[in-house]
Amino acid sequence: MLIQWYPGHMHKASKEIKEILPQVDMFIEVLDARIPFSSENPMLKTLRGDKPCIKILNKSDLADPAVTQQWQAYLEQEQGVKTLALSMTQPDKMRQLTDLCHKLLPGKEAGGRLIHTLIMGIPNVGKSTLINILAGRTIAKTGNEPAITKTQQRIDIGNGIILLDTPGLLWPNVENKNSGYRLATTGAIKDTALQHDHIAFFAAEYLLHHYPDQLKARYQLEQLPQGEQALMESIGKNRGCLRAGGHIDMDKTSKILLTELRAGTIGRISLETPAMMETELAELAIIREQKAAKKLARKRKQGYLIKK
Repeated sequence: MLIQWYPGHMHKASKEIKEILPQVDMFIEVLDARIPFSSENPMLKTLRGDKPCIKILNKSDLADPAVTQQWQAYLEQEQGVKTLALSMTQPDKMRQLTDLCHKLLPGKEAGGRLIHTLIMGIPNVGKSTLINILAGRTIAKTGNEPAITKTQQRIDIGNGIILLDTPGLLWPNVENKNSGYRLATTGAIKDTALQHDHIAFFAAEYLLHHYPDQLKARYQLEQLPQGEQALMESIGKNRGCLRAGGHIDMDKTSKILLTELRAGTIGRISLETPAMMETELAELAIIREQKAAKKLARKRKQGYLIKK
């Protein structure tokens, strides 16, 4: 599955970001701690150049803490950024973000100049809630669904910092199919843009391999089913998701699994690790090379036919 979900306001926002870049002193990117790679916008790497960047691993209370530590070490070493693992239950820790901004740009504070910070994040990652906490008042609309913020905002949060807020940006094509599934699993893509059972089966397979104990405890399973189909049937049976004739209602069962995974009811789950991403990127590079070779071959064949 290659997910393509790119509302018009996101396309407009990407153009606006490029226009305001000369005003930007530093960047803050809000990531989902459960999927730091898949929730990262690759456009930022080319946009920011050598300007300072802080990556917020938000919703860390829902993620596997050991995996979150791996991601922080990886991002700081490989990308040269600063990281903070936060959750909505830590407003005091969120406010430390302003101190970190000043530390990264000491010259601005010494000169009494404002720090213009562009804050970015994919849909439903918690960016708007973070802004409201930093501002100490309701500035940005919040909601547990993607694509709430739809216009660019300029927000003075005090302490000499201006936040330039943008709509949640999801890049046009999620090239890595697994990243597409992870984005959908965590709710970054509207449920109306996908089929619940496809996403739930992906999540079920992953949980069976990486978090079997949490599955057994949450769904009261004496033995772990073999395969995602059997797991979904067991969950549906235990939760009474039955249709006429005793058949499992897979859509209802899928919604239960996804809702409980997103809420952290199953446990603290991370859906990707740095090692997994290195492997997937290597596989993706091979696929790109193969596509490029096929495209070149087609062009050469077309040129040969035209000449002939």
